[in-house]
This record gives sequence, structure tokens and C-alpha cells, in this order.
Amino acid sequence: MSTSADASTPYKVLVVDDSRLQRKILCSSVKRWGFEVVEAASGEEALVIAEDFKPDLVLSDWMMPGMNGLEFCDAFRKLSGDRYGYFILLTSKSEKNEIAMGLEAGADDFVTKPVDANELRARIKAGERILLMQRELTRKNDLISETLDELQRVYNSLDSDLLEAKKLQQSLIRERNKSFETGDVSLMLRSSGHVGGDLVGFFPAGAGHLGLFSIDVSGHGISSALMTARLAGYLSAAAPDQNVALHKLEDGSYAFLPPEIVIETLNDLVLDEMETEHYFTLLLADVNLETGHVRMAQAGHPHPAIQRKDGAIEQNGPGGFPVGLMSGISFTQFEATLNPGDRLVLLSDGVTECPNPQGVMLEEEGLEAMMRELRDVSGPAFFEAMLWKLGEFAVSQPFPDDVSGILFEYHGVDAAK
Repeated sequence: MSTSADASTPYKVLVVDDSRLQRKILCSSVKRWGFEVVEAASGEEALVIAEDFKPDLVLSDWMMPGMNGLEFCDAFRKLSGDRYGYFILLTSKSEKNEIAMGLEAGADDFVTKPVDANELRARIKAGERILLMQRELTRKNDLISETLDELQRVYNSLDSDLLEAKKLQQSLIRERNKSFETGDVSLMLRSSGHVGGDLVGFFPAGAGHLGLFSIDVSGHGISSALMTARLAGYLSAAAPDQNVALHKLEDGSYAFLPPEIVIETLNDLVLDEMETEHYFTLLLADVNLETGHVRMAQAGHPHPAIQRKDGAIEQNGPGGFPVGLMSGISFTQFEATLNPGDRLVLLSDGVTECPNPQGVMLEEEGLEAMMRELRDVSGPAFFEAMLWKLGEFAVSQPFPDDVSGILFEYHGVDAAK
């Protein structure tokens, strides 16, 4: 018995011929071969039957009154949709152009009349092989569609979680800008994806002192973002007892430890307490709000940029080794003094290493040119303008890496009076 590929039921065959005798002969043979058979006396009747019967194979005479075999074949193809039916035309025609017409109408094969039973059986067998492949392809496509639907549901769930994670990561920066008596600080954090590995922040560091930190964790995505959350706790502004950059004095106040010692402590914490392959670069600064004196330590992070009141720009620093790669590493403190009207800019390498369409990076020279153009722009507007100009340089969005920064503008004691 000839059965369909998707069930134990036999293939369905629709026999269409205006000759009752011809239909009887064909139906008798096809039933004997194990098929389920339905007959129709015209193309119009066959279309009505096919709509509900949904045949797997069709044997149709070419020459019929009313709707002929070619017209029926064309209409059947439009009716069948995704379910393919193998169509065999029964004809006495043998000219090449006529066969081409049949193929264009959608016929799969031809059997010359008078019909030879052995030939017809062979043609049907060939059709069964096509149907088997088509059914198997349909089954696999259905499986692929189901898998893609499931993947889409998983993606939607992950996307929703990542959007929430983005909100949580952005909430690590409680204040984007704050004014002090002698200066203003502004923060910028823009991830290349939903979440990223950059983190910037500031914290009170004792009487007249302000701590600044700019962090760039290796890699991107969720694991990097989780590490930034952990590091935010180590440099917390809300819990000075937990801030590794501070030590408590006898009177209960806090003071900033030497920045290089703080970074060494963080290096030990990462290697000893965090089971991670990530490392990070860091620039940590202790700003004296009264004098403008700045103590800094650098761990593989881009150099700090100091823009003087007259527009001149200085980018200096020892460079240093990233945190979390090797134990026993020492870091070097370096210093600078801000005068009234000067400003300090700390940026992640997402700025200086941002490429243009030709693959050329902005680098320190490009940053200096950008800062000179923005010398009269201050506060949050400075970063908004910088992102705009960086977008013009890169041409394409989003940026390939996370972009973050801190701007500290020193006004001086006299300006505070």
C-alpha cells in the first residue's frame, strides 16, 4: 500500500476526466495500487472537490469541455497553497511546445493516452518520491519555524531582562552632575549594547576632598556589567565604611588613602575574591576642592586630560598595568594642580579608540582637537556635544565600544566667595 509520509493513511488521488469509462479504468487501477481515490467529471467539479479533499496526486485529462486540464492545473496550484500536490496530465499531445505549455501551467509530468498501466504506475512512483521529499522538507521547515519561534520567545525574554539590567546599571550613577563650592562634576555613561563594562563615579573623600573614578572592564555584556556593579560597591559614595579608597580617622571622619595603594588593594581583591577572567583599567583621582591639587593613579586607563583656562591641553600619566591580571603589581601616583578655570577630563578608551569608516581611530590628537572646539561648553552639555562630534567622526552608530567620562571643572576658592 502506498502511504503518505506524515501518517499511515494512503496518499489521496484525484482523477479528473470527462469520460466516465476512462475515469472508471483509472480509478480501478489506482485503487488496486493502494491509494484513496476520488473522481470528478470536469475541472470545475474537481476544484470544488480539491478544496476539501486536498489530494496528494492529481491525474487529469488535458482536453475537457469547459475548463480544460491546463486551466484546472493553474487553478489547482493557486488553491493548494503550501500543501503541494503532484499533477500528472493525461494527453495525446506530444509536441514540445505543448509540453512546455503544460509545464508553465504547473504540471509535473505527462502520460500519453491511451494510458499504459505500467507507465502510469511508474509515473506515480516518481511522484511519490517527490511528495516524500516535499513532505519531509515541510516537516523540517515546520520544526525550524517552531525552533525560531521558541528562540524569539527566549530573545524577547532576554531583551526584556537586559532592558531592566540597563536601568539597574544606569542607576549605579546616582547623580550625573553635582556642584560644589569650588567646582562642578559631570558624568557620562553610554554602553555600546544594553549593558556594558564602563563605570564612572564620584564620592566624598573627607573634608574638602572629592574622589573620582573611571573604570573600563574588559569585554562587553552581562558579565562585564555584573563586575561593574561589584566594583561600584568597593568605591561606594553611600557607604564610606565599605569604600576601599577611604580610611576612618579617630574623630570618625574619613580621608582618602594614597590612590596607588587603593588600586593595589583592588588588584588583590579581584585576584583573591572574584572568580572571573575579566580585568579592568582604572583611573582614580583625589581632588582637593580648596587648592585644586589632584593626586591620581593610573592602571592601564587612558591618560587624564587637563584643559587649562587658555585652552591648552595636557595629557600625561604613567600608564600602568590593568587591574586583575597579575598579583604583586605596584602602581605609581602622579599629581597635577588645577587653577581656577581649568578642568579635568577622564575618559574610557571608547573615545580615543573610536574608529571612523576607514578604521582610523580618534586617538589623543583627535580628542585634543575636539576639546579645543568645545572649550566654551561646560557641564552635561560638554558630553552631549562630545558624543555628537564623536558620532560625526564615526559616521555609523552605535559606537563599537562603551563610552564614558568624568568632567571636573575647577572654579577656585575666590569664585566660591
